[in-house]
Amino acid sequence: MQKTCKQCGSGFEVTEEDMAFYDKVSPVFGGKKYQIPPPTLCSDCRQQKRMTFRNERKLYKDKCDLTGKEMVSCFPPESSLTVYSQEAFWSDKWDPKELGRDYDFSKSFFQQMSELIASVPQIALLNTQTENSEFCHRIYDGRNNYMSIIALYAPENLLYTYYTMTCKDSTDTAFNQYCELCYETIDAEHCYNCLYGLRIRNCKDSYFLEDCIGCTNCFGCKNLHQKQYCIFNEQKTKDEYDQFIQSCAFGSLSAVKKMRKECDDFFLKLPNRPKMMIDAEGVTGADVYHCRDSIELYDWYESERMTFCALGEKSHDCMDCYGMGYGEFCYDSITIQYTNHSLFCATVINTNDLIYCYECYADSSSCFGCSSMKKGKYCILNKQYSKDEYEELVPKIIEHMQSTGEWGEFFPIELSPFAYNETVAQEYFPLTKEEVEANDWKWRDEKDEIPKVEKIIKASQLPDSIDDIPDDVLNWAIECEVTSRPFRIVKQELEFYRRMKLPIPHLHPDERHKRRMALRNPRKLWNRQCDKCGKDIQTTYAPERPETVYCEECYLKEVY
Repeated sequence: MQKTCKQCGSGFEVTEEDMAFYDKVSPVFGGKKYQIPPPTLCSDCRQQKRMTFRNERKLYKDKCDLTGKEMVSCFPPESSLTVYSQEAFWSDKWDPKELGRDYDFSKSFFQQMSELIASVPQIALLNTQTENSEFCHRIYDGRNNYMSIIALYAPENLLYTYYTMTCKDSTDTAFNQYCELCYETIDAEHCYNCLYGLRIRNCKDSYFLEDCIGCTNCFGCKNLHQKQYCIFNEQKTKDEYDQFIQSCAFGSLSAVKKMRKECDDFFLKLPNRPKMMIDAEGVTGADVYHCRDSIELYDWYESERMTFCALGEKSHDCMDCYGMGYGEFCYDSITIQYTNHSLFCATVINTNDLIYCYECYADSSSCFGCSSMKKGKYCILNKQYSKDEYEELVPKIIEHMQSTGEWGEFFPIELSPFAYNETVAQEYFPLTKEEVEANDWKWRDEKDEIPKVEKIIKASQLPDSIDDIPDDVLNWAIECEVTSRPFRIVKQELEFYRRMKLPIPHLHPDERHKRRMALRNPRKLWNRQCDKCGKDIQTTYAPERPETVYCEECYLKEVY
């Protein structure tokens, strides 16, 4: 079935397999299946829409609307929403069902959902079972972390990291797993004491690596496997390597910039594999590890039968999902953890059989159009019903939504509690303020607080070497040399730089994150020809990019 996206106007295909999935997950009430219709938006526009309901990195200082205590929140202080700290949200001092209301068939469902979200308390952060990690979001079971986003499985001593699993003692990393003592590493797995690495596995005590596996004591190397004492891919003796490393001033920012430039120039001469697919059978997409039988899958681990999904792990039989772990039979949803059969939901954790719910948790099940629900069952717009009443009313609501054209559509972007540029949508589908406001979506002008410090110093005025950085830097604000935004160095961070003999960064943490993410290829495939054999390939490298790209077969012959 060929369709035209009602948002961007591009053509897209709905396959027979897609239709079979919609049929499989369509809800059944009273023996009647309420069919999910084919989408009206292309896969990119569907993902953009979902992403506007996920603020990952914009954190604010605020006060809990229940207790008045200071807290860190993903909602700005001027938000009209009621926002509770985690402690207050999970307390028994309030009940989301007390704010329930009857369904009004004279109004659209989305209008009623918007009114519900505006009235019920929202949780300030997703930050559970942590210690000394209050300035982190989407973190679980961690200790002594600061400004780390999506840190899973016992993160410890992480600073300014993004999407890590079982990592510790690292700073300024992204998409790392089982790593320790790493700095500026991206897509690293099982690495120890590695600095400035991209797509590396099982490496240790190395610097400026790209696409290396099992390397130790290497510098400026690419496409090497199981090597030691190599410099720019040339084998050296231990003494030669040690002498070279001793000559490198890793604590000097100017020296690091020079080394980075030399490595980047060298890497550009070497071939790249078309996309990262490790143990991925019957899968299209990129950055996929240990997955099976999936279509357009990106940044995903250990899953099967997934379609149009990104950023997740350990799930199966889902479509159009973002930010997922341990999910099954979910469709058109975002931020789903330990969830079965979630349809058109945003942020549902430990739940089952939810439809059009926003921010629902803790064993909630069989709910429709609920928000901030805890342990709810058979609830509609947060109002409690019996099982029979629930199964009688929900079909009527679906039929009402079918008549208004809402059934089968994810929440409208206007319903998101976040400004467009606060959300992950701005990272992957960047828009200008004018473009956002032309769509009647929300935009928030970024305004940094004036820091209460002894002085503000331009980054260019900092000493070049970490050896010359005084303790007083903790009392200064540094002005980013690119954006001019002020930022501070915290004590734990300074200790890390001194321990690792690394220079003080001259860029605001947001700018550093932006540059790390730019080193990763887009979640998109282009048609291109192998630069060695000429075979047609699909790759995450756009045709106009200068890198040399080989097909998988030629690449493996070259590097092994």
